[in-house]
Amino acid sequence: MVETKKKKTTKKKHKKAPTDSRVWYHVDAKDKILGRLASQVAVILRGKNKRTYSPDVNQGDFVVVTNAEKVKVTTKDKKYYHHTGFMGGIKETSLEVMRTKHPERLISIAVKGMLPSNKLKAQFLKALKIYVGEAHPHKAQKPKSVELRHHA
Repeated sequence: MVETKKKKTTKKKHKKAPTDSRVWYHVDAKDKILGRLASQVAVILRGKNKRTYSPDVNQGDFVVVTNAEKVKVTTKDKKYYHHTGFMGGIKETSLEVMRTKHPERLISIAVKGMLPSNKLKAQFLKALKIYVGEAHPHKAQKPKSVELRHHA
C-alpha cells in the first residue's frame, strides 16, 4: 500500500467588518494641540481602541470634529505644499493663510498623515467629518462626546 502525502494548503479566512458596531463620536478641537488631536482621532478612525481590531479590516468609528478654527499649533513657520500638475506648479501655503481660508484642512491633513497608506485610507477619511464652529448636521446620529487624553 502506497501512502500519499497530503498537500498542505494555507487558506486565509477573510474577516468581514461588522456593520452594526460603528459608533459616532464628537470631538471639540477648541484649545487642543493639532498633532495630539490628530493622532487620537486616527486611532478612533482605525478602530484601534476596540478589542476586535484587525489591521486589514475597517472597524473604525465615525468622528465629528467641531471648532476646527480654534485648534492650537505649537509651531509658527509651518508650510503646506501641493502641486498643480503643471511644470513648476508647486504651491506653498503658510499656516496663517490656511487657518483663515480653510481651517478644516489643517485637521484633515494632519489626520491623513497619521493613517496608513493603503486602500483603507480613503474609507477612514470618509468617516471623518470636520466643521468650523460649534454646529454640525450629525445630531441625529447622537454622537458621544469624547474628551481626548492629555499628554504631559
